[in-house]
Amino acid sequence: MENDEVILLDFWPSMFGMRVRVALAEKAIEYEYKEEDLFCSKSPLLLKMNPIHKKIPVLIHNGKPVCESFVVVEYIDEVWKDKAPLLPSDPYERSQARFWASYTDKLYDFGRRVWTHKREEFAEGKKDLIDPLKLLEEAALGDQPYFGGESFGFVDIALIGFYIWFYTYETICNFSIEAECPKIAAWGKRCMKRESVSKSLPDSHKIYEVVIENRKKSGLE
Repeated sequence: MENDEVILLDFWPSMFGMRVRVALAEKAIEYEYKEEDLFCSKSPLLLKMNPIHKKIPVLIHNGKPVCESFVVVEYIDEVWKDKAPLLPSDPYERSQARFWASYTDKLYDFGRRVWTHKREEFAEGKKDLIDPLKLLEEAALGDQPYFGGESFGFVDIALIGFYIWFYTYETICNFSIEAECPKIAAWGKRCMKRESVSKSLPDSHKIYEVVIENRKKSGLE
């Protein structure tokens, strides 16, 4: 839609914000990026546009806010429907894509411990990361190049933000996700070859450096 004003309130390490960035890139939508430094404080604009949860990401389209990452990605797919469909057109396939996309959020329960747990405690819980990944690998991905089959889509967007965090998890916990879930690892590398993904996601080493810096401040390192 020409002449639309599109603004994204986001925080660069957020896997939830990454979903929106990739969706916007897939659709080739120009937008203004506004960084929210959640390590410090939340901006008045964020509090105004998302007064309920006060969280990123928030897409502001012509002055109107859309909140929660999956809601935002679906909104993007519906409004800019003329290019790169993200959800299947078939109702059943669409329901399955929504189910598996929602399932990827189970990984967050493990990931958030990186900010609060000592290395040994964090590593002890790696089963909470590996088990959901194995299920995604076996039940949803299989031998397909993408979760949407031959096409990059909604579930890929849901998971790819977590993928960029794998290096941090592996380095802190001293284990290999590729050894445990080779198809997921290959899928991630395949996705990273897409310009919409590689240009939308931060460097995994940069995420690790920020995490370690904050862990040191918290006395976890």
